[in-house]
Amino acid sequence: MPRRLRLLFAALALAALLWLLFAAAERALALAQRFLALPSWLQWTLGGALLAFAALGLAVLWWLLRPRPRRRPVPAPDRGSLEQRLDRLRERGADTASLHAELGELDRRRGSARVYVALFGEISTGKSSLIRALAPHAHVSSDARGGTTREVGHYDGTLPDGRALVLADVPGSREAGGEAHETLAREEALRAHAVVYLCAGDLTRGQAEELRWLADFGKPLLLALNKADQWNADEREQLLGRLRRQARDSAAAVVAISAGGSERFQRRLADGRTEQVERQRAPALEPLLSALARLTAPGAAALEPLREHAVLAGLHQRTGAMEAQARAAEAERIVRSYARRAVVGAMAAVAPGSDLLIQGALATGLVRALAGLYEVPVSDVQIDDFVRQARLTLRTGSSIVLAIAGNALKAFPGLGTLGGGVLHAFAYALIFDSMGRALAASLAERKALDQHDAGERMRRLLDDGDDGRLRQLASLTLEAWRERERPTD
Repeated sequence: MPRRLRLLFAALALAALLWLLFAAAERALALAQRFLALPSWLQWTLGGALLAFAALGLAVLWWLLRPRPRRRPVPAPDRGSLEQRLDRLRERGADTASLHAELGELDRRRGSARVYVALFGEISTGKSSLIRALAPHAHVSSDARGGTTREVGHYDGTLPDGRALVLADVPGSREAGGEAHETLAREEALRAHAVVYLCAGDLTRGQAEELRWLADFGKPLLLALNKADQWNADEREQLLGRLRRQARDSAAAVVAISAGGSERFQRRLADGRTEQVERQRAPALEPLLSALARLTAPGAAALEPLREHAVLAGLHQRTGAMEAQARAAEAERIVRSYARRAVVGAMAAVAPGSDLLIQGALATGLVRALAGLYEVPVSDVQIDDFVRQARLTLRTGSSIVLAIAGNALKAFPGLGTLGGGVLHAFAYALIFDSMGRALAASLAERKALDQHDAGERMRRLLDDGDDGRLRQLASLTLEAWRERERPTD
């Protein structure tokens, strides 16, 4: 555009802006005059409304423009407390060998002073090809059927500045029937100092969840768009823009690369025939290498605290799951023990009466035992209130309990004809089993004695005619009955 024409357009734009400013000023003065002409009470009313709207607008503007809070990493315990928990689990018979081995691996890698980088991503996104490009002399094994890595492999690589890396090729996620492989991949990602997450297009919901999972553990992370040479420049930039928006809270950088590898295509010959041709694509890794050099520039010692935090946080979750399993197994044993005691007590009572929950001492003992197992402090008043609420629940539903008991006993030839004593004994087994299971589930979830929640769970379990549970209770009742009828020497 000629210079004179550019000056003309600039002058016109300036004139238009000045006209708009004068028009706005004139309108503002006119409104001010009309406002001053209003009665004082109306001035105060309109002024207050304008101030309220202005405050609301500023609040909305602040909410839209406020800086996003930084993602907080998953909490991790100190190592001493974690080791104490593992020792308690081992004393209770749990197999903690893999968790202790994880702590040993944490120490071993710290002592090696080497930087570990894990290549993470879904199946067939090119992780093995990237390993070959970063470590040309490494031997990379993969399953020929799916192009997937079946175990974790470590390979020595080198950055352009000469610094050495240990590259970890992990199994691909989202593999059919590959939960064990996915667990291996996640555990190795936590052990690494940094993670390169590979994708081959827009992130799926599962891939976005994996990125957030890695970021929640505070992992230094790069998102690499592999096979980027299959798009033209405009398509690639649009795709990178979408990936940057999706990973803005997770990844330190988003780069486009081509890991190379082989590709197959059809080639048309001069005589009109076609043939399948396979050729090797040259890798293009410069953006990834530069980003990886910046990410790992502090060195292994400086990156070690983040790595240790991630490993301990992962161990904290695994230990918590193991503790929950151990407590669930112990709760099952406690509930079964008290259900058996209730059966024996019911058989000893010739006429249990209309109130099915006459064994208050056993109910109190069951509540105390489960509360102690889940380390929930309870008072005598709370226990009495819960037992009283359970008694009221059973009074209103006693006919249902007896009906369920009678129907269940019909499945055991001979047991249902032994008389009302067996029926009431089985009813006691059902009551204490339902109460114990409900209370254990509520304590595990609420971390407190929530009478309403435990009562609702108990009511649902009493109404539940699950054949498997009823058969177990019938077997328990039959076993106790036979022991009672067995002649003593």
